[in-house]
Amino acid sequence: MEIGIAGVVFVVSYLLGSISFGRVVARRLDPDVDLDHVEMPIEGVDEAYQLESIGGNTVSMKFGGRVGCLVGWLDIFKAFIPTLAVRLIYPDQPYVFVAAIAALIGHNWPISYRFKGGRGISPFYGGLFVIDPIGAVVVAFSSMLIGMVILEELLFAYTGGVFLLLPWMLITKFSEPVYIVYAVIVNVLFIIALIPEIRQIRDLRKKYGKQDMAADMQEFPMGRSMLKMMEKFRLRKTTVVSDEE
Repeated sequence: MEIGIAGVVFVVSYLLGSISFGRVVARRLDPDVDLDHVEMPIEGVDEAYQLESIGGNTVSMKFGGRVGCLVGWLDIFKAFIPTLAVRLIYPDQPYVFVAAIAALIGHNWPISYRFKGGRGISPFYGGLFVIDPIGAVVVAFSSMLIGMVILEELLFAYTGGVFLLLPWMLITKFSEPVYIVYAVIVNVLFIIALIPEIRQIRDLRKKYGKQDMAADMQEFPMGRSMLKMMEKFRLRKTTVVSDEE
């Protein structure tokens, strides 16, 4: 791997990843919208959860689930496209990992927005779908199943795919160390980005204990969509889910 090429790949992928589609879409719909102070109510308590990141979930609180999903897909593609391009141009070189990681860093810490971005779930999957498409599907569905059905933990259902990536790579790519290194780097970056959410959840649980997962999911449009999917596949008993988007 040549350092010069790796540097160019990193810079281009970082700049693409730093495009904040949450801000772009939101301001097209409402130029006066403030995404820096969005709160998600918590049922049964007097406090609200402060959304620290700028991404699909934050936008969905302002404009509904459809707009939030649109932002999520745009964030997936801004990592998928440069990673795929690098794979096609340099099919036998590890530049593809540089592209995927750089897009993730750009999303989480965009230079044009004072390094305040998202948490990286969408660009993570965008890059992983190029690097290991089967792995992307496996860790995504496994995290949802474990988080929703076994742990009943919303945060893991949404983010667990990142944490499941390392064991998946150890099982399937053990003889290819670059995949293991990629998984470790992604986990480290994601944990650093997730620290504000972890602190909030810790403090709220100290005060109020663990909340019901379904009640939490009812509070934001994309969560309600996940509940509907669970019920469709009979992973959870039917609940009253608002259709308001």
